[in-house]
Amino acid sequence: MDLFENDVPGRNEPEFSVSEISGEVKRLIEGKFDRVRVKGEVGRCARPRSGHFYFDLKDERSTLAAVIWKGDVPGLEVIPEEGMEVVASGRLTTYAGQSKYQMIVDNVSPAGLGALMAMLEKRKEKLRAEGLFDPERRKPLPYLPGIIGVVTSPTGAVISDILHRLRDRFPREVLVWPTRVQGKGAAEEVAAAIRGFNALSPGGEVPRPDVLIVARGGGSIEDLWTFNEEIVARAAAESDIPLISAVGHETDTTLIDHVSDFRAPTPTAAAERVVPVRIELLAKTENLGARMFNAVSDGVKWRKQRRADISRALPRAETLTAGPRQRLDVVGERLPDALVRRAQRGRLALAEVRGRLSPELLNGLLRQARHGVERGAARLGPALGRRAADARLRADRLTARLRPGDAERGLREKRRELGLLRRRADEAVSRARAARTDQLLALDRLRETLGYKATLGRGYAVAWSGSKVVTSKSEAEGLAALEIEFIDGRMKVDRGSSARKPRSPSSK
Repeated sequence: MDLFENDVPGRNEPEFSVSEISGEVKRLIEGKFDRVRVKGEVGRCARPRSGHFYFDLKDERSTLAAVIWKGDVPGLEVIPEEGMEVVASGRLTTYAGQSKYQMIVDNVSPAGLGALMAMLEKRKEKLRAEGLFDPERRKPLPYLPGIIGVVTSPTGAVISDILHRLRDRFPREVLVWPTRVQGKGAAEEVAAAIRGFNALSPGGEVPRPDVLIVARGGGSIEDLWTFNEEIVARAAAESDIPLISAVGHETDTTLIDHVSDFRAPTPTAAAERVVPVRIELLAKTENLGARMFNAVSDGVKWRKQRRADISRALPRAETLTAGPRQRLDVVGERLPDALVRRAQRGRLALAEVRGRLSPELLNGLLRQARHGVERGAARLGPALGRRAADARLRADRLTARLRPGDAERGLREKRRELGLLRRRADEAVSRARAARTDQLLALDRLRETLGYKATLGRGYAVAWSGSKVVTSKSEAEGLAALEIEFIDGRMKVDRGSSARKPRSPSSK
């Protein structure tokens, strides 16, 4: 439609559609501001699931809406953060759906050193609030690591200085993960290297390092900005391997220095911290070995002298054992008479018990026991019947309430319990049998010890007259024959006519 066409008679102003107005405004703005750079403070920021980055650029009086498409976000020099002063590059366009204009941004850079420092301080406060700067999080460095991992540029002087210093102090195996240390994508590479070293398995084809060194030479704050990125600081804080930061010179401080386990002022200082001096370590080891040898020798000498002093104060062995040996002799002399008296007391006790027992008494006890058993048997039949009826009634009730599956499960459970009880009963019976066996063996040994058989082995003998033991001389003189029992058997002695008759008490 011609912009100057007048369709309504008597009217001079042209008539447009909404789309025509939007299109003309879009062409006007995009033609006038094809490529612009806008400086301002970052306001509201949002990044929905689509991956696009929406934010506002504002100054004292105005606000400009801006958007960074998803594909341009990874290539940004810095990610806009609220409150940061930046310079955004891109083009202006309109968004007809909401009748507003906006800026399509493809690059963002900080607006001077002050903006960088302000953004750095804001990141520091954020990470400090999360506890990433706490000293308790720092892990101790190994005294002598076997493998050292280095994250740095493979072409700079830094890696040469580190390798040269390690070679002079204590040669160790070094794994280098080459990365860029400056420019776009450097922060992502450094973070990926730290996480890659932590992902290695100990003892694998590529062994896992015992300590990490993240190093870079000196430079301006813009050159060292890679190590102020949040992704690098978080990767260093999450590292399970102890990490040493060696970025810049001694006066340079970056964000990774606050989250690392140890900060070295220079890469060379990091190499000096990670390993000791081999020659000094050998000298110290030799010194400690000599001190240990002298200490052991002095200890042995002191103990020998102490033993000699104590041995002179101790009495002789004969003096220590004389008293117990004498007591043993006295007890040995008293033992035979004591055994004889013990046997006599046992014989008297047996005679007393034998006198109280009689067949009539035993038959009476047996009749009483039989009568009790018969009465119990008479009551047992009806009682068992009633018990069986009660059990059958309970079983019928349980069967009515249980489903077939429940009954089978209950039966399996009872079988399992029965098996468990059977094993426990077998174990209890075995233990009881073993205990009774030990008790019986102990009683048998006691019987052998207290019996007169053991006394025969010490040179004594027993005189028998048939089944009677002859214990006195007067009784033996009136017998025609005797049997003398020794340890290995009995010997019969026939006195014949030479047997002397016992004297009367009145004869002299």
